[in-house]
Amino acid sequence: MARTSWACLALMASAALSEAERPNFLFILTDDQSPYDFRFYDPSSPLRAPAVERLAREGIVLDTVVHMGSFSGAVCTPSRHMIMTGRTLWHLPIGPTGGRDCPSGIETNTLPAVFRRAGYATMRTCKAGNSYEGANQQFEFRRDATKRGASDEDGSAWHAEQVRWFLNERQRTADRRPFLIYLGFSHPHDPREGKPELLAHYGAVNANDPNEVPESGPATPPLPPNWLPRHPFPHGHEDVRDEIAVPGVRGNRSPRVIRNEIGRQYACVENIDLQIARVREWLEALGEWQRTYVIFTADNGISIGRHGLMGKQNLYEHAWRLPFVACGPGIPAGSRAPGNIYLSDVFPTLCDLAGILPPPTAEGQSFREVLEGRRPALRNVLYGVYCGGAKPGIRCVRDGDWKLIAYDNGTPEGHRFQLFNLRENPWELLPEHASPDVVAATGHPPSARETDLAGDPESAAQLRRLQALLLHEMRRYGDPWPLSNQRSNGVVPPSGTTAN
Repeated sequence: MARTSWACLALMASAALSEAERPNFLFILTDDQSPYDFRFYDPSSPLRAPAVERLAREGIVLDTVVHMGSFSGAVCTPSRHMIMTGRTLWHLPIGPTGGRDCPSGIETNTLPAVFRRAGYATMRTCKAGNSYEGANQQFEFRRDATKRGASDEDGSAWHAEQVRWFLNERQRTADRRPFLIYLGFSHPHDPREGKPELLAHYGAVNANDPNEVPESGPATPPLPPNWLPRHPFPHGHEDVRDEIAVPGVRGNRSPRVIRNEIGRQYACVENIDLQIARVREWLEALGEWQRTYVIFTADNGISIGRHGLMGKQNLYEHAWRLPFVACGPGIPAGSRAPGNIYLSDVFPTLCDLAGILPPPTAEGQSFREVLEGRRPALRNVLYGVYCGGAKPGIRCVRDGDWKLIAYDNGTPEGHRFQLFNLRENPWELLPEHASPDVVAATGHPPSARETDLAGDPESAAQLRRLQALLLHEMRRYGDPWPLSNQRSNGVVPPSGTTAN
């Protein structure tokens, strides 16, 4: 369909709802956040987040939402491109294919451009950089700055204040258009500079050197069950910034340092929660809340000591999965579903909820039926990528309870598999987690099935099945780098790329 004819149809579809009937959207995005911060994913978490927990009670929690992956150590860059375009990882305007598989002029078919054409007031506040600038320019109102400090002026409160400015401007100009607010916080991304009163609650300090971190106290959060002092084998990107240069951590994975860093994470997230509560108060005072869909999620997860890693440059659940809460008209309160969605599905879903036709360039699928409780999940199989370091890098595939992670750094000794049954082993524990020293630190002695099952004879059929399924998904999504065991199976990299 030609772009002009699609645009006419989209305008006709959006006009079908009267201005009073058209919903608002508040899309909240945090920077580097594992789902396990929240009690509705990990009941043992000490994080105080009443505003987000209230959203969860009033709406739906999706258990399995992933960002698909990254070809860059800056995982947030492709992630945020996928949000804006609704396109899958290898079909973005950036990446190893050089945008060859992305239509030209895609920026005019991005989330802000489509909603603005449909008559929405569009506003964005977020960190600067590591995103899709062509899409960011399509917002009618834009107030971007990277704010990772501890003060209100240099932290999360600044982003909330930009929303207040936008709402005040609407009042001043008597703007009655429905709105799309993209509220992106710069936290809890490191250096995780927390406010002193919040840090004190979690027994943590802002430290720029591991040697400055004091011993843990009673309030300091415990280690997660999957903490390790180091990753047990080379994962292909050992020198990425997140693994060697995070202030206050560097290469240190000691319990003292990791517990402090988790406390800093919680302090930053609690401050975000306080800002969300403020934004809600303003929308309620204006009478806008009841017709507003609220989406809370993150661009990617984060490790912070889990599996001996610090960053998001891996495909364990804590880095690949995201928190995801939604509430609004038609979403049953207190509901929960597997979901099984990619971030690229968000764009067409918001279009569906708004009565707007998504552009033909969007490859994601609407999960409105999941949000409204008419369907438990959007798909059965999920595929993940990380290849910002060695190539081919890391791949994963998840089908039901079973998950396969494949590593290939281009050398014979660098190719291996991990196999997990996530119902029996939700923390993806490895043999190293059974070490007495690790058990003494985490307080979690693994059961026999809480381990990597790749070498388990009873799981051999599952291993073969998921290896074949991974190959299928890599072909389906146009993955340019086959794994070494796949090169005889017909995976051909696109021209202009190489398979190491």
